[in-house]
Amino acid sequence: MSRRELADFLRHRREALHPERSPGTHPPGRRARRTPGLRREEVAALAGVSVSYYERLEQARAPRPSPEVLTTLGTALQLSTAEREHLARLAGQVPPGTDADRQPVPDEAHRLLDRLAPTPAYLVDERQDIVAWNAEVAALIPGFEQMHAAERNTVRLAIRLGGTFCRAAQGAEGEFARQFAAQLRAASVRYPADRMLGELINELAAHSAEFAAGWRDHDVRPVPTLRKVLRHPQLGDLEVISQTLLLPGTDLQLVMYQAEPGSPSAAALARLGARSR
Repeated sequence: MSRRELADFLRHRREALHPERSPGTHPPGRRARRTPGLRREEVAALAGVSVSYYERLEQARAPRPSPEVLTTLGTALQLSTAEREHLARLAGQVPPGTDADRQPVPDEAHRLLDRLAPTPAYLVDERQDIVAWNAEVAALIPGFEQMHAAERNTVRLAIRLGGTFCRAAQGAEGEFARQFAAQLRAASVRYPADRMLGELINELAAHSAEFAAGWRDHDVRPVPTLRKVLRHPQLGDLEVISQTLLLPGTDLQLVMYQAEPGSPSAAALARLGARSR
């Protein structure tokens, strides 16, 4: 169990809660609040544990919580499914993953990518390595097929090509970093011994203050939709929506680039698909 990581996660999730949205707590105004979110005693009451025990959890001094306590804490803190799984891993109730847990890309997944044409689509693993893609992705990202395998990583591509090939759509600034922080935070707890993953996290934290801030927030909720602008050397600027879905039965995520139907960007993506086939 990572007591410090568990303590930080609980504290951040507690501070993110709104008292007025938490039944059984004191609404603002009845008693002055010196800290954001709920008080420790309020979470303890909602979870049915003693205040001293919950305080020791946030101070990284408590023993491993039982599955029953984790369930009540998840309810008290209004955790999502992804956050509950993350909490269980932090508490040592789910064994860490190893290289033996990583499986090759299923043949059905390769066929799915081809069937998605003309939509550019690829698969990423927990490190955000692009492990499979269709012809449209190769045509969309400059020099993609000539890259070394280690360079075919969405984080490193964002660092290398950010501002030249890919940027956030207006009003969506910072969402890239938030998505990466959530995905890599969850992956780091699942694979705590993955040296390459740790190096990638350090690399991005050094490059992006927004990522570093998101990492400190301990947010592991997925960000399934992002709005981006891609600058293609022949097709110009393409306004796209990046959608990320978990591929059932695997730990892989499917990422698709789509444009608003009937828009110039949609027409450009269709032309790109026709060229790549």
